Amino acid sequence: MSIIVNKYSRVVVQGFTGGEGTFHSKQMISYGTNIVAGVTPGKGGQTHLDKPVFDTVEQAVKKVNANTSIIFVPAGFAADAIMEAAEAGIGTIIAITEGIPILDMTKVNQYIKSKGCVLIGPNCPGIITPGEAKIGIMPGFVFKKGNVGVVSKSGTLTYEAADQVVKEGYGISTAIGIGGDPIIGTTIKDAVKLFVEDDETKCIVLIGEIGGQLETDAAKWYQKNQIKKPVVAFIAGETAPKGRTMGHAGAIVGGSDDTAKAKKKILKECGINVVDSPAKIGNRVAEILS
Repeated sequence: MSIIVNKYSRVVVQGFTGGEGTFHSKQMISYGTNIVAGVTPGKGGQTHLDKPVFDTVEQAVKKVNANTSIIFVPAGFAADAIMEAAEAGIGTIIAITEGIPILDMTKVNQYIKSKGCVLIGPNCPGIITPGEAKIGIMPGFVFKKGNVGVVSKSGTLTYEAADQVVKEGYGISTAIGIGGDPIIGTTIKDAVKLFVEDDETKCIVLIGEIGGQLETDAAKWYQKNQIKKPVVAFIAGETAPKGRTMGHAGAIVGGSDDTAKAKKKILKECGINVVDSPAKIGNRVAEILS
């Protein structure tokens, strides 16, 4: 199996006709992702990349049964775009947009919970189930089908981990980049939970960063529920100075538990295999699965 997205995902692209939307839609279509429509207000009735364009997500749901959305809308309008998708009945929303104001995301999070849909991101590379659907901006060729699930706060380290797993002779069930903003939809714990429930996923790779509590929340849940499915983890940002935001808005060391060292200690105590270098991820996965 896989988690969240698969060959049955019927994707609508919000911000379809813009530069980024066009570029990444072409890549997704050539990968084999089932993009059924795009949405750009004011351009309804046109076609773009041989797909119909609608003014609203609601129209895309009604006319072509879209059930998944990917968002390439500028930051100032992205929160509305997410809520529009949720309101229209879209079950899975992937927000690629970076720089959405935190206040906007607080409103979005409340709204999403009331609608019961899955939000991935914002400020993320998206999600891929190899050979079935790539809904995001990751390089598809890196990912081969297999039984290792990947959840990551970092975009590039998602690709790096997948590449290593594949080079060791294994493959990926689903890889999900949850995004690096302070307020996001799907958390590390949410993703780990889904991978634990997925029979096809035999091992989970968790890539975290300094800042926030997402990694420790996942680790404590893992320990409390006595999960036996192995997890290999790497925490980026070991050398980051305290109080400085590194790369992502959420990657800032606040309290003493936010540091890479502290997180690694907690993860180890919770029974997770922690590696000290991203170069060792594939190796550790191979040791566990062999």
